[in-house]
Amino acid sequence: MKHIIKIKAEDFKALGDPTRLKILNLLSSKRGYLCVCAIADKLGVTQPAVSQHLKILKSAGLVKADRKGYFVHYTINPDTLLKYRNQIDIMHKRAIACCTILESSKCCPDTKVKKKKKP
Repeated sequence: MKHIIKIKAEDFKALGDPTRLKILNLLSSKRGYLCVCAIADKLGVTQPAVSQHLKILKSAGLVKADRKGYFVHYTINPDTLLKYRNQIDIMHKRAIACCTILESSKCCPDTKVKKKKKP
């Protein structure tokens, strides 16, 4: 179980950066491929920074690369995004089921914060 959690944590770490999320959002809004220079221009980020982020996204399987001459063009990988979504759905269903069980069993004390009266 710990091994599976570690793998999932590594996978989801690729989504833990705002610039990488912006790149994914940009790629998902475009049909076809974008090169590093186009992504950098649209996001106002340097090309080396975009390349590093794309390297992480590619190693997580979130983007696909296609070399066209001197340039590498990137697109979103919908299959991997679907796997991430399915994993989140599984965790969500487990959390909802757990909360329902906890609410029905009343095993946890009421956690409402009581305000102290001023003297």
